[in-house]
Amino acid sequence: MLKLFPKTTRYSLGIKIDVLFIEIFESISTAAFTAKTEKSPWIRRAIIKLDTLKGLLRLAWEIKSLDNKKYITLSEQLSEIGRQLGGWHNQIIKQNSPAKTGEK
Repeated sequence: MLKLFPKTTRYSLGIKIDVLFIEIFESISTAAFTAKTEKSPWIRRAIIKLDTLKGLLRLAWEIKSLDNKKYITLSEQLSEIGRQLGGWHNQIIKQNSPAKTGEK
């Protein structure tokens, strides 16, 4: 990812974006191999990091460190990942919530 950035932002914004990609991957991997009751915090962490990443990519695009084509491609893929993480998080919440019995 760093190769996409000009030298002026490569070692500041570019590195932070690379680190966020890795942290998101780590959170998702941890959630995948954690007990059902302990997945939610890791998925939430991945969602928060993903939102931060999307914001930094937008900043990179606005300051012209990332061209339109690359920004659009990344944004579309990250939006899909966000939808999947949101669905996974909602599924985990439903599975971990106590069964509602005796409702009127």
